[in-house]
Amino acid sequence: MQKWLSAATGIILSFASLAAQQRISRVEPLSWWTGMKTQLQLLVNGEGMGAFDNVTVEGPAGVSVTAVHKADSPNYLFVDVAVAETAAPGTYTLVFRRGNEVVRYPYQISARESGSALRKSFTTADLIYLIVPDRFANGDPSNDSTPQTADKADRSQPMGRHGGDIQGIIDHLDYIADLGATAIWSTPLLEDNARRGSYHGYACSDYYHIDSRFGDNALYRRLVQKAHEKGIKIVMDVVTNHSSTEHWWMKDRPFKDWVHPSDPYVNSNHTMGLALDPNASKADLSIMEEGWFSRGMPDMNLDNPFLLKYFQQWAVWWIEYSGLDGFRVDTWFYNEKEPMAAWAKAVTDEYPYFNIVGENWHASPDYVAYWQGGNPNSDGFDSHLPSIMDFPLQGAISSTLTAPIPGSENRQMPGGPGRGRRGGPDISAIYNALSHDFIYHDLSHMLIFLSNHDIARIGDTFGHDPRRMKMAFTLLATLRGIPQLFYGDEMMFVTGNPNRDDGRLRMDFPGGWEGDALNLFTDKGRSSAAQDSSWAHAADLHDFARTLFRWRKGKEVIHSGKTLHFIPQDNTYGYFRYNDKDVVFVFLNNSAEERNVSWTRFREITDGLGAGRNVLTGESVTITDDTRVPAYGTLVVEFTR
Repeated sequence: MQKWLSAATGIILSFASLAAQQRISRVEPLSWWTGMKTQLQLLVNGEGMGAFDNVTVEGPAGVSVTAVHKADSPNYLFVDVAVAETAAPGTYTLVFRRGNEVVRYPYQISARESGSALRKSFTTADLIYLIVPDRFANGDPSNDSTPQTADKADRSQPMGRHGGDIQGIIDHLDYIADLGATAIWSTPLLEDNARRGSYHGYACSDYYHIDSRFGDNALYRRLVQKAHEKGIKIVMDVVTNHSSTEHWWMKDRPFKDWVHPSDPYVNSNHTMGLALDPNASKADLSIMEEGWFSRGMPDMNLDNPFLLKYFQQWAVWWIEYSGLDGFRVDTWFYNEKEPMAAWAKAVTDEYPYFNIVGENWHASPDYVAYWQGGNPNSDGFDSHLPSIMDFPLQGAISSTLTAPIPGSENRQMPGGPGRGRRGGPDISAIYNALSHDFIYHDLSHMLIFLSNHDIARIGDTFGHDPRRMKMAFTLLATLRGIPQLFYGDEMMFVTGNPNRDDGRLRMDFPGGWEGDALNLFTDKGRSSAAQDSSWAHAADLHDFARTLFRWRKGKEVIHSGKTLHFIPQDNTYGYFRYNDKDVVFVFLNNSAEERNVSWTRFREITDGLGAGRNVLTGESVTITDDTRVPAYGTLVVEFTR
């Protein structure tokens, strides 16, 4: 009888323990590691957990609670935990007490991988391939719609979910590597549970879990591992400025100021210059930083130290958990700038060689340069952001290669140095953009690009002209900085609309879905597609881009060499990338007529070079003043000194 009572008591206690444990809904970060510089602060969420403020840790020595912080909501605790370098990896137990009531929660502390802190990141030696995963390839149709997410798959809708996923990226890593890309930037893969338009991922509803329609955390880690096996780095796109109205914490915020208020609703004024303008109104600056990006994207308050700590740890957790190689941060300048600088410093303190590129969308070089870490700003501000996106250069390339209005090709343009005659827009815009390089603190940490997921397809902008596409590829492959290519641009994906149209420009990659009529992932598929007028140039453009980008991989002179350029004449532009051993000559003819190179004009660098190799054809070439380049043509020649 006594034995039965003891067993019954044990069962009752087990049920009581389980019930108590179920009181906790979340503990974030999900786990941690030994040997980390970043101090661990746990967010604990569960009904009434704010009252369980007597917190200890059971397990081997080396892990202990150092402080407990209550929040405004009674359902949260923030718990500071010290993890000694000598702590043994394993499962520890967090013990929460309120009087005689006890809640236990298992927490994993793992051994840190050797060399993790010194991991390398993306550099000028890389070509980054930007993917919108929902539109790239559907590797697992079973997760196109999932029970826990609201927005269901509907491939017929431009703004709907189409079913692309992480498995689809894994399945086509060979295509990306073959193109010459050495890094992948995917638009956000974390859960976005917006009821509509969730495919883009920029309204995060759970910072610690991959969206179930893309896969799960383990599959994301597998993507990183598989990519590394093929020499490809993975760059995670993250958003700190805003989350989603569907985020679980919006139903019960830890602190009243966790997000900026929305009653009455105030939209951001989207004015980048306010953060650096010494004459700016405080009211205007407040609206820029605290106004919501949109009604579905609550503006996070990084001035709250617990939220800032949450985001710092979250970034570190994903790097350590998955083996990431870099971050791209959305809408950087919308964040409160001092806390965001502290965020970047926390990440790079933990990983000194880790690269982070921030989106600072503006056409003015001085506005963009301000945000790069180490820039000598007059106000003393240091963002600690390693890399910036070169929007001024992107704008210059786009304006230069934009197809003229029909009938304007033959109009006379003003002459003189740098002015074009009878051709497209003046190529001097590119020269002028590069002439502002003196403004930038570190040219090796600038992301250069032709387009991205927020810009109209360049195939449309360039009038579906493969010659202009090739000029653009040449610029991307040979200019200073870290190049990034938007998926499909290598084959001139077009929408038929030269204006931005998000749902359509983020189009499906043909061949990524079972039953697709075309498969542009394969040489055979691209050759077959050439019979279709819509894809007549896909194979040729792909091969042109592949030749350039694969060549670029091994060219140190392109990765770290200096630039020498000459004032454009007759809408042509010549420039050199050079170091002590090598010289690369690039000549672009943006006119509607064949042009001579005028080689003797460049003799300050060309004297003694002799014959070179045409990068695009592989042929030996000797350049003279009689060398001709066709209309909208390119010439790329490499020399050894």
